Amino acid sequence: MDTTDVAAIVTGGASGLGGATVRRLAAGGARVIAIDLPKAVDGAEALDGVEYVGADVTDGDQVAAAVETAVNTGLPLRVVVNCAGIGTAGRVLSKKGPHDLGTFEQVIGVNLIGTFNVMRLAAEAIAQTEPLADGARGVIVNTASVAAFEGQIGQIAYSASKGGVVGMTVPAARDLAQYGIRVMTIAPGIIDTPMLAGVEESFREQLAAGIPFPQRLGTPDEYAQLVAMIVEHDYLNGEVIRFDGGLRMQPR
Repeated sequence: MDTTDVAAIVTGGASGLGGATVRRLAAGGARVIAIDLPKAVDGAEALDGVEYVGADVTDGDQVAAAVETAVNTGLPLRVVVNCAGIGTAGRVLSKKGPHDLGTFEQVIGVNLIGTFNVMRLAAEAIAQTEPLADGARGVIVNTASVAAFEGQIGQIAYSASKGGVVGMTVPAARDLAQYGIRVMTIAPGIIDTPMLAGVEESFREQLAAGIPFPQRLGTPDEYAQLVAMIVEHDYLNGEVIRFDGGLRMQPR
């Protein structure tokens, strides 16, 4: 699928994986609607072909309005990339007591329910576009994590949320096949995003040392490159791609 003259939605689009994806899709000729929280959108870099929309991915009305913004560009909505996500640390049981239920619900809400919310509403809009070759109408790329498979100590909420994203991949692809919509998931490993910006170099080197090859952190631009490849490759569907340099996470 070509990204020229199509509308695209990217959540978490103000920075990190989402920001890199926004830039890549815009450079490929797409009109990109970058969704992020209002405070993140306010400080986002102005880019040609990109419109920032402040919205909470867990809010049905706000996401519906953002999807409508994409539809109103006059270009067919064909690409949706879910990058919005949060992470917290906490064990099921620690010296402080049981894991806070509200925190667990918040992580599940943003990472899993937010991904589903965007997917369901965007799919409705994509399904109304004119089909291309083989009846193709669009592609949705969701973001999981290697923590979905090898969650570390303290990652119970994050792993559960990303495991849910992985679990949605095949049934979503099957549900949406009749509309010509593909669904793919990327499971990143350790990526050099703004969340690691404050980490000491010695710790970054320690993280990189655990990656088989190449022995370095992944980059948001490489994630965006993979998204672009998935969009272009029309036979990729219903699959989870690990983007991790061969990393298999240890318990801690």
